[in-house]
Amino acid sequence: MKKSKVLLLYTGGTIGMIENPLELSLNPFNFDQITNEVPELNKLNCTIETIAFENPIDSSNMNIEIWTQIGDEIFKNYNYFDGFVVLHGTDTMSYTASALSLMFQNLTKPIILTGSQLPLGQVRTDGKENLITAVEIASKKQNNYSLVNEVAIYFENQLFRGNRTTKVNSDHFDAFKSYNYPSLADIGVEINFNLNYLLKNKIKKLKYEKGFEPSINIVFFYPGIIIKNVIKLILSNSSKVVVLMSYGSGNLPIEKEFVEFLISTDKIFLNVSQCKAGKIEQEKYETGLQLKKAGVIGVKDMTLETVIVKSMLLIKKYPFDKDKFVEALLSNIAGEITE
Repeated sequence: MKKSKVLLLYTGGTIGMIENPLELSLNPFNFDQITNEVPELNKLNCTIETIAFENPIDSSNMNIEIWTQIGDEIFKNYNYFDGFVVLHGTDTMSYTASALSLMFQNLTKPIILTGSQLPLGQVRTDGKENLITAVEIASKKQNNYSLVNEVAIYFENQLFRGNRTTKVNSDHFDAFKSYNYPSLADIGVEINFNLNYLLKNKIKKLKYEKGFEPSINIVFFYPGIIIKNVIKLILSNSSKVVVLMSYGSGNLPIEKEFVEFLISTDKIFLNVSQCKAGKIEQEKYETGLQLKKAGVIGVKDMTLETVIVKSMLLIKKYPFDKDKFVEALLSNIAGEITE
């Protein structure tokens, strides 16, 4: 069987650092020589090529322009490689995974994001295993077709659908969780894919969409919050979409003034739970039902990261059409919603 070709794209992050013995500091290394740092990659049944950002970034500096840069690089090389691995800092990896999953629709190849909690240059690094396994997953085929046809995050023996993930730990190696969707593979001595949970190849032409409008406002509710201040905050900026971080299945303190405000404004209000697991059910309790009647949109079981990214993409696409925005938001584009 012909060897798979995998493109390794380094954007920045902890994984790409090695120790400078003279200065005792961590510096990015030359990714063209990745097999010198991780010689085990030579044993995989694939050919690896690398592209590194000229100026690697800390992922806390991630922005919509860099999402476009990553997407353009993958799109430009899409027909020349069988799979893609994006090395990325962990802090905003879930946001980037969500963005790429919505930018690349009808994928027939894997885009795997990974990184590490400790640099490759440190003795106890988790980066080596994450990198090796991510490349192996990206190269996997069955009957000459890629096994994974979606954007996923591989981290600490877990393969998750990218737009279902959340970073939950900054200290331990198991940094990511997917609360509302099962793991795509059980990874131990062998890599056993959970085929029933993988996105099915729809045999449709690849659709690449880009363009984001970061016109999003987020309000986190807590007991005792002053509703008048919430209204002032929302009115103080031009954000077209307002995310209301609610309790439980989508409940908020209901005051007459707030309900009247929700009805009267032309902003789009989205109901996202503070709970990591579960879904928004605005019909479940009276408070949620009043929100629904006021026009607040429940986002089902999407993660906060996906809601933010999807809203930025759709408000750019439908800036003056609320109905189309809502219809597209609640449509399952890349497996981000449980149907």
